[in-house]
Amino acid sequence: MMQEVREFAGKGGTVMGICNGFQVLLELNLLPGAMIRNKHLKFLCRHVTLRVENADTRFSRRAKKGQVLSIPIAHFDGNYYAAPETPEGDRGQRSGRPALLRREGRAE
Repeated sequence: MMQEVREFAGKGGTVMGICNGFQVLLELNLLPGAMIRNKHLKFLCRHVTLRVENADTRFSRRAKKGQVLSIPIAHFDGNYYAAPETPEGDRGQRSGRPALLRREGRAE
């Protein structure tokens, strides 16, 4: 199955990885970087607040730019890291990465 995903993405197909699926995209080298442990080394299960920065993608087109969403998360290795010199487009952010907001509504 992983080879099929790699071939599909290689032909320009859209691939979205959520939770373990995101880790699979990293393992397939479809995205640079790695997942690292949460700051306090604890499993997190809560809602985070995201702001839509680009509503013109196939994943965000039902939202409005600036709309704030509450999204559930559950993970232990929940921090994605790519080296600072990695071009933003190579980090998988071309499709409208949302901004993570702090509880008081400021972007992180």
